[in-house]
Amino acid sequence: MLTTFTNKTAFITGAASGFGLEVTRMAGKLGMNLVLVDVQEKSLMETKDEMESLGVRVLAVSADVSKANQMESIALKTKEKFGAPSLVFNNAGVSAGGLIWENSLKDWDWVIGVNVMGVLHGVRLFTPMMLEAAKKDPFYQGHIVNTASMAGLLNPPNMGIYNVSKHAVVSLTETLYQDLALVTDQVSASVLCPFFVSTGISQSHLNRPSDLQDTGVLPTRSQLIGQTMNEKAVSSGKVSALDVAEKVFEGVRQGIFYIYSHPHSLASVQTRMEDVLNIRNPSNPFSHKPEIGVDLKKSLSSP
Repeated sequence: MLTTFTNKTAFITGAASGFGLEVTRMAGKLGMNLVLVDVQEKSLMETKDEMESLGVRVLAVSADVSKANQMESIALKTKEKFGAPSLVFNNAGVSAGGLIWENSLKDWDWVIGVNVMGVLHGVRLFTPMMLEAAKKDPFYQGHIVNTASMAGLLNPPNMGIYNVSKHAVVSLTETLYQDLALVTDQVSASVLCPFFVSTGISQSHLNRPSDLQDTGVLPTRSQLIGQTMNEKAVSSGKVSALDVAEKVFEGVRQGIFYIYSHPHSLASVQTRMEDVLNIRNPSNPFSHKPEIGVDLKKSLSSP
């Protein structure tokens, strides 16, 4: 857990929109130094200007979190400017859907690169730095928050590539929590599992690197349907990114590991775990709203 924030440093990826932007604003208001990373350079610079206008010290770097060399450079700059961060928010993420066998290798490289390797780079680079700070200062506190999703605890159809990436983040963070507990009581971790919240993730394909685009290849029917459904679900979310940011800081202060935006959705997680424990085939994910499943199946099977 991390109970005090003033004059400490927060490292935040995906800092220029969605959860990252709201966590950035809250960290700034709490008097933290900020290291901000985002692939959207224009939005990142606007966020930097907003924070500096409040007197916050900011290091902002436009970078692709999937790239090890770029993240290594940012980690070095962070240590040189501010020392070890006290809060690390590995939050940058992208979304892609469609039937799982229809995703291309470039789809996998892009989604796994950002959603999994981006988180892993944050963990592998900053955890040693935080542990070093803890050894030098018995009062040092550090906390790492990795953004997964309810899709990391469930397996909704037609979004398999995203599910796989978010399950990996949950597993990575649960392991990180246990590993840290073996060596320190000054640094810990949480996993953020939001459900549908109005952020820019449904438009993340607009920032897909040119070398990972399937140029000249038209999206499949399932991918178009997945994109439409994702946009509709995200835009209709009643929980805001600010609400989630508040939950993040509450979790960090209290040392809560699983941070949820929609706790009521845990009923579906319970059903999945009961399937596992009872050696039961996976339950219908649309049992609460069967019309969604009917419409999806009809859309996918129509000529």
